[in-house]
Amino acid sequence: MAKRILLIQGHPDRSEPHLCHALADAYAGGARQGGHELRRIEVGQLDFPLLRSQHEWEKGPLPSTLAQAQQDILWAQHIVLFFPLWLGDMPAVLKGFLEQVARPGFAFDPEKTNNPFTEKALSGRSARVVVTMGMPALVYRWYFRAHSVKSLERNILGFVGIAPVDETLIGLTGNMDEADSAKWMAKMEKLGSDGD
Repeated sequence: MAKRILLIQGHPDRSEPHLCHALADAYAGGARQGGHELRRIEVGQLDFPLLRSQHEWEKGPLPSTLAQAQQDILWAQHIVLFFPLWLGDMPAVLKGFLEQVARPGFAFDPEKTNNPFTEKALSGRSARVVVTMGMPALVYRWYFRAHSVKSLERNILGFVGIAPVDETLIGLTGNMDEADSAKWMAKMEKLGSDGD
């Protein structure tokens, strides 16, 4: 069954393509072959300020550069986030983007209840998180317990109702040879084709 899929590219470097871009392209190619509708957001190409207070988050205006991003999130049935692990977490610009778009009135309705946990306005959407890193993925998953990915899944995506969330962790990217790269591109293409 065809899905509406939104790819969010969270790599902040817009000066040159990186592995995250190639992975997203492979996913997109598979999604098109699978008959899915596709939209993309390149966070590194967006210009927006960071939020600096709770008041700004609750009452401040959404930057005009992010209005389309919110519409794309509403449109999507499945969201795929791509980002490199930087200092053990997602890049700051991606976190800033998520803070901006996941505002009261969009991600949850604070008027209906004092408990935003019960008003998850983005329910009905699934997600996949694709993370690249220099360390072995098993070390990140088992020793570090994939703490930042779990935080993203629980405290951001889950908080607004996006579930289930699957993850793809790709390690040792600095030493990746052509065979390993081809394996990951094929995996992304298959995930895209399946709408997963």
